[in-house]
Amino acid sequence: MSHEQSHLLLPADSAWLALERPENPMTITVMLRVDGLTAPRFREFLRVYWMAWERFRCMPVKRAPAWWWEPDPVFDLKHHLDVVIDRFSQEELQEWVSARLNQPLALYRPRWKFWLAPNAEGGAALLLRMHHCYADGLSLLGLFDRLCPPSPQQHPAIYGAAETEEFSRWYATAQAWLGKLVAGETNLDESATDAAELDAAGANQWHQAGRALEGVAQKSLRLVHEVSDFLIEPEDSASDLKRPLLGRRQCRWSQPVPLDKFRTVASATNVTINDVLLSCVAAAVRVRMGLEGDELEEAVLHAAVPVDIRARLPEDLQPEPGSLGNFFGTVFVPLPVDGESPLERLYRVKHETRRLKKSWQPGIAWGLAASASVIPEPWRQPVADMFYRKASAVVSNVPGTPETRYIAGCRITEQMFWVPQAGDIGLGVSIVSYAGQIQFGVVADEAIMTDPESFLADCLQELEQFPGWS
Repeated sequence: MSHEQSHLLLPADSAWLALERPENPMTITVMLRVDGLTAPRFREFLRVYWMAWERFRCMPVKRAPAWWWEPDPVFDLKHHLDVVIDRFSQEELQEWVSARLNQPLALYRPRWKFWLAPNAEGGAALLLRMHHCYADGLSLLGLFDRLCPPSPQQHPAIYGAAETEEFSRWYATAQAWLGKLVAGETNLDESATDAAELDAAGANQWHQAGRALEGVAQKSLRLVHEVSDFLIEPEDSASDLKRPLLGRRQCRWSQPVPLDKFRTVASATNVTINDVLLSCVAAAVRVRMGLEGDELEEAVLHAAVPVDIRARLPEDLQPEPGSLGNFFGTVFVPLPVDGESPLERLYRVKHETRRLKKSWQPGIAWGLAASASVIPEPWRQPVADMFYRKASAVVSNVPGTPETRYIAGCRITEQMFWVPQAGDIGLGVSIVSYAGQIQFGVVADEAIMTDPESFLADCLQELEQFPGWS
């Protein structure tokens, strides 16, 4: 394979490879329920539209000291699509999806794969698993937004993207922006000039980026100490949600709930839909911590909540529409697990989310995560601590399209996804809105939770306690 065909991964993408652990793979899982989708029709869709993104022909390859996108020399779509003819019931489908979540992706091919179960009860089930280094959830939704028009007669108008060398441009802008952000010392023009003079050899670029980002990480940690209470907050309390992981996971998803019901509750209580969702999670995890009395009263539990930072980035760092990659930070929301009533939990969540939205935490978290794969090993621990020890769950809320969409001319009736959990976090809760409805999803390591169905039931039961829910 020629070097010219390879491209360096951006640090925010390669971070997901650096932070991965065998018992907790960094993969995103997406499921669509699609009326009438057949294997021949979907294969043609993949060949024409999906493969227009060159990244999907590439795999991440470690060539010290960096990760590179390298084209698969024997790429074949048949390696990335399995067709399963079983007539799954809803219960069987949930077990089947869980089994796929525990099936590792091949390291010697591009790290994504589809499964299609065209005969599943209630419509074909289309499952996608993809390593997080390719894209974050919003990037994937943007991709599906382009590929899935609002009419079965329409074809995707704009789609695809070439895989180009972005590292030099990214490094130049990121070094200038992060340096100026955290220190107020960086001369923007000088930083850009220095970066532009980097040696064209990728390894040299990577070393120089590592030194720059190491310094930024140190300054970022000092800044976070100064401007945020996060790093001096206690770690999450020892509980049943913090057991050592087994590496075996189960996932479940709820029936769709009308989005208007959430809007009614949010309007009646003057909160956001996201506040409502987080308070439901707080109620459901409260009874699964294994704590009572004073222990529960004093318990600390955070949810790591991804936050899109695209609009907060300088113009030169903002991704093109329809492009892949990772552009989100994280806020760590304290969940009021000691709250005695639904409304108390709801308003405490509202207070915390307002505070965090105004903080620099999402940008700093993104910068630290981006530095994980390029800074020396001793400096990875602060990044790991930030993601691993300060939270017991990941909670992600992703908005889909408000109208029904079609894939390969077939109607998508449901959209669901499950988030990866970094480090020793063993619980992920995802909420997706699509075509006027909302669905909850949960994925949990078996050491943390063996009854994900009842967890979802508790989330939905909490909703029924709010004013305006009927």
